[in-house]
Amino acid sequence: MWVRGIDVSHYQGAVQWPQVARNGVAFSFVKATEGMYVVDPFFKDNWAGCAAAGLTRGAYHFGRPGSDASTQAEHFFGMVKTLGTNDLPPVLDIETLDQRRPTYVLQWVLDFTDTADKLFGRQTMIYTDGGFWKNLAPLPGCDPLGKRRLWLADYAAQPSVPAPWRDWACWQYSNGAVNGGTPINGVAGDVDQNWFQPAAFQALTTPPTSSGQGLP
Repeated sequence: MWVRGIDVSHYQGAVQWPQVARNGVAFSFVKATEGMYVVDPFFKDNWAGCAAAGLTRGAYHFGRPGSDASTQAEHFFGMVKTLGTNDLPPVLDIETLDQRRPTYVLQWVLDFTDTADKLFGRQTMIYTDGGFWKNLAPLPGCDPLGKRRLWLADYAAQPSVPAPWRDWACWQYSNGAVNGGTPINGVAGDVDQNWFQPAAFQALTTPPTSSGQGLP
């Protein structure tokens, strides 16, 4: 059975996390940073509150390819710092070309994820939607990103997984107003809603053994 979750940013204002936890929500992604300098003003409260309520938490960075990728990854890490073994991996939210060419943006994504992987010691996930990703999917060099876990935004009855991925790990199926979105107690107004594949969720939140290989 899929694992239910939400994702939040300053748009939701102050979240009452104990109420959220009583609403059948098991995890939440929390916006941490954007670009080179922006910090979500509610990140610290959401990051701490999510964990205190017993939810599994993950942090994401909204990528701005108009400025340096590695510097943005460092900014992201500087705010989130060390992830716990039960935290979800870091996420790059990439949904804008930022007035750059697709070939440039693809290399930007590769540079950001490479830097973030090294800083966090975890394999960075990708959040995107098919409408945006069609800019990058046909490009040479895109295939290696298919080895990363995909958090897919697709407000349809059945999600359409873009190349080079074969499946989604997490599916943002609603913004709270369409495709079966329902009110979440503890959050004022609409909030993005997600399903996590149970096998992926378990793999990403179970501490690796000493014999494990690769970044979880």
